[in-house]
Formats: sequence, C-alpha cells, structure tokens
Amino acid sequence: MAESNFVDYVKICCRSGKGGRGSAHMHRAKYVPNGGPDGGDGGRGGHVYLRGNHNYWTLLHLRFERHVFAGHGGNGGKSRSTGANGDDRYIDVPCGTVVYNAENGEYICDVTEDGQVVMLLQGGRGGLGNWNFRTSTNQAPRYAQPGEPMRELTIILELKLLADVGLVGFPNAGKSTLLSSLSTARPKIADYPFTTMEPSLGIVSYRDGQSFVMADIPGIIEGASEGRGLGLRFLRHIERNSLLLFMVPGDTDDIKKEYSILLREVETFNPEMLDKQRVLAITKSDLLDEELQQMLSEDLPEDLPHVFISAVTNKGITELKDILWQALNSESNKLQAITQQETIVHRNKNISLLQRELEDMGEDDIEFVEEEDIEDLEDFEYEDDEE
Repeated sequence: MAESNFVDYVKICCRSGKGGRGSAHMHRAKYVPNGGPDGGDGGRGGHVYLRGNHNYWTLLHLRFERHVFAGHGGNGGKSRSTGANGDDRYIDVPCGTVVYNAENGEYICDVTEDGQVVMLLQGGRGGLGNWNFRTSTNQAPRYAQPGEPMRELTIILELKLLADVGLVGFPNAGKSTLLSSLSTARPKIADYPFTTMEPSLGIVSYRDGQSFVMADIPGIIEGASEGRGLGLRFLRHIERNSLLLFMVPGDTDDIKKEYSILLREVETFNPEMLDKQRVLAITKSDLLDEELQQMLSEDLPEDLPHVFISAVTNKGITELKDILWQALNSESNKLQAITQQETIVHRNKNISLLQRELEDMGEDDIEFVEEEDIEDLEDFEYEDDEE
C-alpha cells in the first residue's frame, strides 16, 4: 500500500545554540606599554522559531526531520572583537498547526496566519569579555564570562485544517461526491466504506465571485471518539471549522438517529464543538419523492436547518450553498469567530511566559553582571587566553 502524503502529526526535538564565551585577552604591543584588557564578548546562540507558511498544507516535509539544532555563538576575540551570533533555525509549518510540549502535553502556541513567527527556544546569551570588567582599582582583570548553555525542548506539531465548512458523516454518506461537485477538489470516490483516507480541502464558488472553503474528513463510525475506525485521528480537523455540515443518506432507516449518533461522537470528542452552527444535508435525495421528503422533514429537529440534495442530479445544491453562505455570515457566527480569535490571542500571550520558564532551564545558567556590581566576581570562571 502506498504511503499517504498527508501527515498531520510529527514529533521534533529542538535545540537552541549556546552562547559563545567572552575573551580574557590582554593587549600586548611594543608601542603600548600598558595595553590592558581588550577581550571581546561572545556571540549569542541561535534561536529556534516556528513560522506559518501557506505553501504547506501538511507536515510531510518535517516527517523525517526529527532534530532541529540552531548554531552556537562564536567566542569573543582580542581587540574587543565580538563573536558571531549563531545561525537561527526556522521551522515552516502550515497554517492551523498547534504546538504542544511532548514531555507534559502542555499547550505552547497556535500558528494560524501566513508569515506568523513564534520564538520557540531562545539561544544562550554570549559571555562578557574582560574589557567589560575593568575598573580604576582592577585595571587588568583576567577573567571573562562563559556563554549561557543551550536549551532543548521536544515538541509535538499537530495540524488542524482551517476551513469554513466541515463535512461530518458516516462512510459512504456522499461527502467526497459533494465536495467534488462543489469545488475543483478531486477526492477518491468509490462504493465501499472508508474510501476517504485523508482530509481534503476544496474552494466552493459562490455568487459575485465570492467563495468559502470546505473540508472533507474520513467517515465517522459509532465509537469513533473512543478510537474505533479512523474518526478519532481526523476529528480534530473540524475543530477549527466555522460551521459543521452533517450529511446523512436519504435511504437510511432513521435519519434523525444517525444524526444523533454523529452529534454524540462530536460532543464526546470535544463538547465545545456543539457551539458551532450546524446544517443537515440529506444526500441521495433523488431516490425520494416529494411526499416522502415532507414526512422526513417533520421528524427532524425544528431548530436545525436542513436541505435535501443530490450531487448526481444537482438537486438542492444551490439551496445548500445559500444556506451555508447565510450561516457563515450570520451575526452569531461572526461572534463565535471573534471569540475563537480572542482565545488564540490569549494563548499566544502565554508564549512569553513559556519563554521566561525556558530561560530558567538548566543548573548552569549564568547571571550577567552590570559594571556597578563588579565587586562580586568570585563566581565567574577565570580564563587567560594565550597569545
């Protein structure tokens, strides 16, 4: 069986660069009788960043890149030469990627916009050279600071597709057929269960050149939220959708019961998803006459918008697009989008707190000293560069 090109979960070990050590060089020249200290500072270690990139839609490019190491800072030199900064590393991820700490599962950040840059690990600061420690009473210091150590973190990258409408239904409910008829997407279509093995995205054209994005995920079966079938793996891809389109075939025995099962699986996976707007599409309705459709409509929930459609005959397709567009642009949906954006902003604010915690990692962290505190130098490493 060919390996899937859709990868939505990877685990990566990241490491920032260590800071370069400061130089304890003493200037020596025959024309300078009292040269004194001229050791330069060490360069900072490289940072590790995450960067949103709309050119990627899966994490396939990171599947075999399990280690991301930034460059180390260069050591300081004579004549107050500062060491080179370590090379920064950027991890490009598709928009909609969520990052977690692999050690404890703690949430770190969301990357939701193209070009968004998040510092994941800060490089170690470079040590100060002995030139910084000269005073009137200590004119020839022969010590310098070592650089700060590197920092390591193992992260989990989890992709959640960003789309306006998410398709939810049992296998062979007609989700892929609908997506292929509404957009230029070409998902696999066949008459056996679990034809769709990976999510698909399609852009649905609407009136006046407007459009919205629709996402198709593999079919859900009863118990998917507990790990049965493929639903558990892909249910997270509809967490970011603004609207959920439930699809139930018209030839099923009990449409309301199948809708309830799907709704229960979604609720079990994430109760917050019940706050999203929902629309019910009864597929394969070309097999139903008008009288039967009326009878089925009376048994459906009154507060649930529904439409009978047939992707084969295009029955109800225009009406479905109108319902979806109105729901996506309703005031309640806009309010929900604002609330979700505030949640993302609030989470991103916590990144600075994480970075502060990362600065405290390791037992060998160096406390940098200002010139006025130069008397307390007993804890520094002493070194004397050779000429």
